[in-house]
Amino acid sequence: MNAVLFAFLGLLVFGVAGMFFYGLYVLMNPTRTATDRLRDLQGGGPVEAEVVDIITVDTGGDSGGMGGMASKLGQFAAPTSEEEKSRQRQMLMQAGYKSRHALEIFNGTRVTMALCLPLLVIPMASNSGLTQTAFGALIGSAFGYYAPQLWLTNITDKRKRTLLKSFPDALDLLVSCVEAGLGLDAAFRRVALELETAAPELSREFQIVTHEISAGVPRAEALRHLEHRTGLDEIRSLVNMLTQAERFGSSIAKGLRVHSRMTRQKRMARAEEEAAKVSPKLTIIMVLFLLPTLGLIIMGPAMIKVLAMMGSR
Repeated sequence: MNAVLFAFLGLLVFGVAGMFFYGLYVLMNPTRTATDRLRDLQGGGPVEAEVVDIITVDTGGDSGGMGGMASKLGQFAAPTSEEEKSRQRQMLMQAGYKSRHALEIFNGTRVTMALCLPLLVIPMASNSGLTQTAFGALIGSAFGYYAPQLWLTNITDKRKRTLLKSFPDALDLLVSCVEAGLGLDAAFRRVALELETAAPELSREFQIVTHEISAGVPRAEALRHLEHRTGLDEIRSLVNMLTQAERFGSSIAKGLRVHSRMTRQKRMARAEEEAAKVSPKLTIIMVLFLLPTLGLIIMGPAMIKVLAMMGSR
């Protein structure tokens, strides 16, 4: 009877784990573009240059079957308020997941992990009591439900740091392009091309802006989309400055140069802040590890001699 129960639980765990890892694979590949899907539909052949130039916005690796299955599972973890749904969708977008099924897949992954981890805990705790098994299953379910949210927060913060690291350099290139006589749209396109190797994440975001403008989206709205996709205060300030310069007819080059100087000052202030945090961290390490070791090295030989003399007496 126990063998049949373990076999059933094993099959159930295998099925749930397979669904979870497939959803995790989709979430971990956010850069699948519409061009990739067109290439798949054409049997792996090359896509025409005109199509590539129009369709480069990330759409994520979404499929109808996966989206429907994730929607059914995600209903159990989906927030009830539209504000919370919008906040989760914006966080997924800022983490780099722009698929239309990203929210459903994320919530479906949370439900799957909440069901999968207790099924893994129960066979291992079968020799314990019922209370311990139930408590372990509850802890596993809670961990499986909240772990994807913590992981998403970590991915979002990491991507923001990556974008912020290369943003001052991109802003300097933008200033140089505008002062050289290029229009703002052409300057964004040129900066995106130059940063494609050094900063692929920021380059892709600038490419999305240029393609939205080419598709007929107003420039102010495309810049607002850039602000929502990144979530950086520096980019929000840049968008506000460009919007005001376009509205009131002021010099974009002067505004960009002032904003570039302020961005570099902020980066220097953040570097100085991080450098100031080194001394307290080193103090804690010295007190906990270095000083006891140093005291042991200094006092060790004397203590050995004292113990030897006391033993001889």
